[in-house]
Amino acid sequence: MRVLGVDPGLTRCGVGVVEGVAGRPLRMLGVGVIRTGADLTIGDRLVLIERGIEEWLDAHRPEFVAVERVFSQHNVRTVMGTAQASAVAMLCAARRGLPVALHTPSEVKAAVTGSGRADKAQVGSMVTRLLRLDAPPKPADAADALALAICHIWRAPATNRLQQAVAAHRGTNSARTTNNPSAASTARPTSAARTTKGPIS
Repeated sequence: MRVLGVDPGLTRCGVGVVEGVAGRPLRMLGVGVIRTGADLTIGDRLVLIERGIEEWLDAHRPEFVAVERVFSQHNVRTVMGTAQASAVAMLCAARRGLPVALHTPSEVKAAVTGSGRADKAQVGSMVTRLLRLDAPPKPADAADALALAICHIWRAPATNRLQQAVAAHRGTNSARTTNNPSAASTARPTSAARTTKGPIS
C-alpha cells in the first residue's frame, strides 16, 4: 500500500509518501513541504498548493491519500486556511479517482505514539524510528504528513473489515426483507389504527 499523507496548511503544506502494510516495516518514499508566500492572494496560494500536490501525485503514484481532518481552533483564520488547503488536497485526489481518508490529529498521534496527546516532538521521534530515518523530518509539517500516511496504513485493514461487516449486515437485512415482505409491514397496523381514532375530547 502506498499512501500520500497531507498535513494541510496555507503557508506550509506537509506532504509525505509511505509504502508498506500493517505489521511489517514501512518505507518512506519521499517527504517535503509545499510553501506559499503570505503576500500572495488566497487564490494564488491555493493554486500553488494544487500544483505542488499534483507534482507529488505524478511522481509517486499513491494508491490512497490521507489528509488531516480539520478541527476547531480558537484562531478562525488559521482554521479557514487549513480547511481550504485540505479541500485542495481532496480535490486533487478525487480528480484521479484516489480514495481519500481523513484522520484527526488525536487518531494520528495515538496510532504513531500510542498517546492521542503526544506533542510534535514525540510524533517526529516515532516517525523517525518507524521509518528508520537518520533524523526527524523538518519542519514538523513534514513529519506530520508521514505520520498521517503511517496512521492510514495501520488503520486501513481494521477500517476495511468494519466496512465489509457493515455492508454484509445491510445485505443480510435487505435479503430478509425481500424474502419476507410481510415483515416490514407487521408493525404498521398499530400506528395506522391510532391515526383512525377520533379526536381526543
